[in-house]
Amino acid sequence: MIVRPARHDPHDEQFLWLMLAEAAGWRGGAPRTPRGELQTNPDFARYVAGWGREGDSGVIAEVDGRPAGAAWARRFDAADHGYGFIDPAVPELSLAVAPAMRRRGIASALLAALIEGARRDGLGALSLSVEEDNPAVDLYRRFGFEPVGRVENAWTMVARLLDT
Repeated sequence: MIVRPARHDPHDEQFLWLMLAEAAGWRGGAPRTPRGELQTNPDFARYVAGWGREGDSGVIAEVDGRPAGAAWARRFDAADHGYGFIDPAVPELSLAVAPAMRRRGIASALLAALIEGARRDGLGALSLSVEEDNPAVDLYRRFGFEPVGRVENAWTMVARLLDT
């Protein structure tokens, strides 16, 4: 497995749409939301549409030369933000691994690489939203994310990245 920076190109953007469908439909058994529906639903589209704008960052894991998972972060403003928004200065993280590639340490490698890049870029924190019964909660806690809020059954979590 290699973890590389996500490029600001149509190929990587297409893969992020696939991973967004996985993240949104993390519960097994249900069909994934088609890309067209994600792209027309502003609650989801904001996470990928126009990939490559200023402040976008991400990493993609590849196994045998094929994309296997992605973690990416975007900044939002108070008027148009994602589920895990806390502040315009704090990018919101999204992460997903292809179902056939799970339980191989890919999510941990992606999260470690994204956090390392965020620190290198001088970011003070990352935020996210995760449903309370999603197994990823444990992963996020291991990487220093702590709950700071709650919306229905989802935690808003933040990882402080810089020593204060």
